[in-house]
Amino acid sequence: MHSELIDTAAALIAFLDGLGECKGQPPSLYVDLEGNNLSRNGTLSLITILVEPQQKVYFVDVTTLKEDAFDATGSKKRSIRSILESKEIIKVFFDIRNDSDALFSLYGVRVDGIEDLQLIELASRDFSKRCVSGLAKCIEKDSAIGYVEKRDWQRVKERGRTLFDPARGGSYAVFDQRPMDPEVIEYCTQDVSLMPHLREIYCRKLCDAWWKEVASQTRIRIEQSQMPDYNAKGPDRAIGPVKWMHWRPTLAEKNVRTLFKISRP
Repeated sequence: MHSELIDTAAALIAFLDGLGECKGQPPSLYVDLEGNNLSRNGTLSLITILVEPQQKVYFVDVTTLKEDAFDATGSKKRSIRSILESKEIIKVFFDIRNDSDALFSLYGVRVDGIEDLQLIELASRDFSKRCVSGLAKCIEKDSAIGYVEKRDWQRVKERGRTLFDPARGGSYAVFDQRPMDPEVIEYCTQDVSLMPHLREIYCRKLCDAWWKEVASQTRIRIEQSQMPDYNAKGPDRAIGPVKWMHWRPTLAEKNVRTLFKISRP
């Protein structure tokens, strides 16, 4: 998949002006953030955005652009901040909590219009909903990619972890190094590139009642991430919504499926 680093205001404005409508379902934007201790207590280095209709990944260089990464405005009066805060433009994240914490605490961004793929996966299960899964586990057990592609994905994943994981001798500072290491680019690209595939697999299993639950719990996650006492490394982060451990849609609700859309009209 093609990728592009956006590290000037002019390049960012060109990106913003080149985006399509992006509003409504299905989502056009899949987003991931990278940084050193990504939270209110750390830094935000990179915003990775897959523009799904273009099949292209963009890296917004927050390290270089700083506040301009959020506030540079294109001819359509659109900025990264306005996109992230728009209720009409759907953005898919995998576990919005620490991303929202960093965006709000470091740059004052109040995200809205978020689909949390981690919660979508949890809602789609027909087994225990007690513990949430990480993105790597979802790709390993649920993606329909072939053996060779999954092997290559695992290789890139492991190499990326070696570069940034302190427990493996790496450092999160790699996300701030310029020019960017090609292996960092490959690592960041492959995660967002597989998110639309996973979303479709999970969403096909959801009735409207579950969709509404996902939306409700996503809002709760965002609200909690902006509270003064939010703990980005809390011991309860692996536990799913308590309500979901016992709540289930009625038989009538299970047959109502109007909210999931695969393609735009």
